[in-house]
Amino acid sequence: MRCLAVFLPRLPTDRLSRRRRGQDAPSPEAEAPLAIWAKLGGAERLTAVDARAEAAGLVPGMAVADARAMRPALRLAEADLRADAELLGRIADWCRRFTPLAATDPPDGLLMDVSGAAHLFGGEAALLAEVERRLAAQGFAARAAIAPGPALTRALARFSRLRHVAEGATREELEAIAAGLPVAALDLDETARHRLDRAGLRSLGDLLARPRAPLTARLGTETMARLDAIACRRREPISPRFEAPDFMAERRFPDGLTRQEDIERTLAALARELCLLLERHGVGARALEAVFYRVDGAVAHIETGTSRPLRDPETIALLLRERLAVLAEEGLDTGYGYDVLRLGAARVERCDAPQADLGVEKIDLAGRESESGARLDDLVDRLGARLGPRRVLRLYPQASHIPELAVALRPACAPAPATAETVPPAYPRESGAPARPLRLFERPEPIEAAALTPDGPPLRFRWRRRLHELAAYEGPERIAPQWWSAPADAATRDYFYVEDREGRRLWLFREGLVGRESAQPRWFVHGLF
Repeated sequence: MRCLAVFLPRLPTDRLSRRRRGQDAPSPEAEAPLAIWAKLGGAERLTAVDARAEAAGLVPGMAVADARAMRPALRLAEADLRADAELLGRIADWCRRFTPLAATDPPDGLLMDVSGAAHLFGGEAALLAEVERRLAAQGFAARAAIAPGPALTRALARFSRLRHVAEGATREELEAIAAGLPVAALDLDETARHRLDRAGLRSLGDLLARPRAPLTARLGTETMARLDAIACRRREPISPRFEAPDFMAERRFPDGLTRQEDIERTLAALARELCLLLERHGVGARALEAVFYRVDGAVAHIETGTSRPLRDPETIALLLRERLAVLAEEGLDTGYGYDVLRLGAARVERCDAPQADLGVEKIDLAGRESESGARLDDLVDRLGARLGPRRVLRLYPQASHIPELAVALRPACAPAPATAETVPPAYPRESGAPARPLRLFERPEPIEAAALTPDGPPLRFRWRRRLHELAAYEGPERIAPQWWSAPADAATRDYFYVEDREGRRLWLFREGLVGRESAQPRWFVHGLF
């Protein structure tokens, strides 16, 4: 494993300084030293300083009053941890241009797995220089390092002048490198560091040379695990912000793309490359993600889902154009241009090759249904690309006898739930009429009903100010509430399939068992046939 770590020592001050970079005429105040402060332990202390403040002798941890006394012109800003975390996340997203496996290392660092990716940038040394150069161009002070493990790489970026550990270094060489690091690389609290300093243990080499059992008893197993990770005795994984897609294609350009036509043509070429990968593995895309990396560090994402496994490049390109059209309506800001475009299949499913056309002119009914289903799926995909995949919904059956709970709305591009295939269909009545109305009212509408017996069907009922005389009925169909999820006051329903003298067919129910759940049951209309 080859890991790249980035240390941003002045992230809070760089965040504020970047805001002033766009000013046409910086004021003299903007040239003054800048420091960030926060209330720590009841006292106002500095938490970060910029290069000018550091050159003036100010350091984090200093009292604000002392800092003002040393530099009366000092600019102070209160710490904003949320803004710093959001900025760190955006930087990590931008770093995915180098590798999809990029993670944040709060509060001021990044970690990337660059295994097999450095050759794309001319080697690991060139990659280090490229990362630092691009971050500096965006206004960030950064120091990067590459080593075999995340813990060692992070420690080198923060506490060592060594920035590159050659690939193939032996275990003894890695332990020798770790031995030269200070104990601060273990991220211990102030009390533990002070205790080690009093004992004369100032470097990791001092710890590595000591017997392990007394150190474990004194420092704890967690500290010893950190020591083993820095010495590369144990491996630690990187938890990226986004999982890398299994299938991905990308293009890099020396100059940024700014025209919509060029972006669409590039996406079409990437779709062809991606579909070749999908076809080779016998899968199709169910979720697509296109990522655009801008020259100045901004990152744009577009996502779209598909209602079926898809690996047709023309259809994928069409869906991406639909999404780009939405972005263009909202204002697609290409800025100085996108120099890296990446297209990936975020979720895939098995996709068997379709039956080839044998040239037979006769088209059977199944063929027509298949073609009609494909057209419907294409329509669903285009609507999802235009409106958003979460806004195009489809009804799926659920294992519930409660009519309003028998179906659920789910995004059309999401996989069908496993329970949908196990729910039995609603069998039609002997007359051929459906057992349930195709459309139910969102809320059952109350009616006034008169019946001969308390548990019998109504002879007549008034609904929407109109009197209906009963001509025929079927029922009752008794549906009890779901005892494991229904509220305590939920009542049993007796449903009747009725027809009035004018031929209208309705689905009525009486709520509450007479004498057991309700003294005066209520009647409702739930749907129309």
